[in-house]
Amino acid sequence: MIPFNKYLQSFKELFYPQLCLICNEHALSKNRQFCLKCESNLPETDFHFDMDNQMLEKFAGRIKIEMAAACFFFFKTGRVQQLMHSLKYEGKINIGTQIGEYYGNSLKQSPYFQAIDLIIPVPLHIQKKKQRGYNQSDSFAKGLANAMNIPWKDNGLIRTTFTETQTKKSIIERFDNVSNVFKVNPSVSMKNKHILLVDDVMTTGATLEACAVKLLVIENVKVSIITIAFAI
Repeated sequence: MIPFNKYLQSFKELFYPQLCLICNEHALSKNRQFCLKCESNLPETDFHFDMDNQMLEKFAGRIKIEMAAACFFFFKTGRVQQLMHSLKYEGKINIGTQIGEYYGNSLKQSPYFQAIDLIIPVPLHIQKKKQRGYNQSDSFAKGLANAMNIPWKDNGLIRTTFTETQTKKSIIERFDNVSNVFKVNPSVSMKNKHILLVDDVMTTGATLEACAVKLLVIENVKVSIITIAFAI
């Protein structure tokens, strides 16, 4: 006998099929987030298989990061920008979760992400989270956790200061803007763990670096980084 919840889900999908996150037209088979046509045109990085990737190099000489990777390249006016805009400003939080699951399944095939113990998203300030209603990085972390079968905590780091936008700042100005706005939550156990720090988009890496600096103070902690997109 088919469990009632599975029957209900099948019935729902019959009338409300899951559509491609990009074109919003083509119905998808189970566990897919993009139709084949859109997926073939996505600028995937494959950074998670390459220890010499551009993203990891951004942190060289700045901070000790075990590995860094992003699912997609970010280009202005491109498909990925469209996804990110919908995730951050149109309330489509499911996009973050579904991309997390999509990328999490790829990360499981990489030898560099086999020893992750805990996933921690870059936090929003409580005021910004209240305005937006959610943290887009939380949704991405949740999707990664689902696919990789790794626990995640949305409160491992706390953002203590509401900072101004980073958009028009230089790399030095960006780091100065966020260097002292994060703190570790002492109620979350992270000692002796390999932490996967996640965010939506990496540009200069200043925010991720500021978060990693705080995490690396914890005894015997290692940090790797994952984002949805990498801006070039």
